[in-house]
Amino acid sequence: MDAVMEFLRSFGAVGLFFHAMIDAIIFPIPAFFLQVSLSALHPDDALWLATIGYVGCLIGTPIGYLIGKVAGNFVLNRLMKKKRLDSATELFNKHGDAAILIGSFTPIPFKLFTIMSGFMKYPLWKLMAYAAIGRAVKFYVVGSLFYIYGRAAENMVGAQLTYIMLGIGVALAAVWLLLHWLRKRKASNQAAVQSKDQNG
Repeated sequence: MDAVMEFLRSFGAVGLFFHAMIDAIIFPIPAFFLQVSLSALHPDDALWLATIGYVGCLIGTPIGYLIGKVAGNFVLNRLMKKKRLDSATELFNKHGDAAILIGSFTPIPFKLFTIMSGFMKYPLWKLMAYAAIGRAVKFYVVGSLFYIYGRAAENMVGAQLTYIMLGIGVALAAVWLLLHWLRKRKASNQAAVQSKDQNG
């Protein structure tokens, strides 16, 4: 796998574009690592690299979704143990939006979310919307740090940044879940009032 990463790195921005695209389809190593590596070498191009990676990811997202829709069960059973797949399926059924939003921020290979979305017949437009938001934040936070701080940003994008990004994703997902719960409660209250009026 190191040889593959080195091969992609040798193509610079083109390699990052391809890596980000296949990260959303099948590749096991997140494009985050190649983005950091290339940005450290060329900090003045960090925002351009972020853009290249972001576009590649958005192009790969519907391809991963299509794979999930056509052969999701076959692929996911080879990526995950059955027990984990069953748990992930149950979680996705309950909180698909939150799962994708959190996944967009984390270093977890994005293919798990694109393939699972297709497999679960999750709306493609929603997947694209959440990917557009989450991946933009992730790529451009890294790009901005390198553009502003240069190679010194390498010290900022290790485990600490991963936890920060995960925290942002969890916070946004929590807000979404709260709003979703409030909408359901409001709808339930309205239904109860209407039922009471009809019976009264």
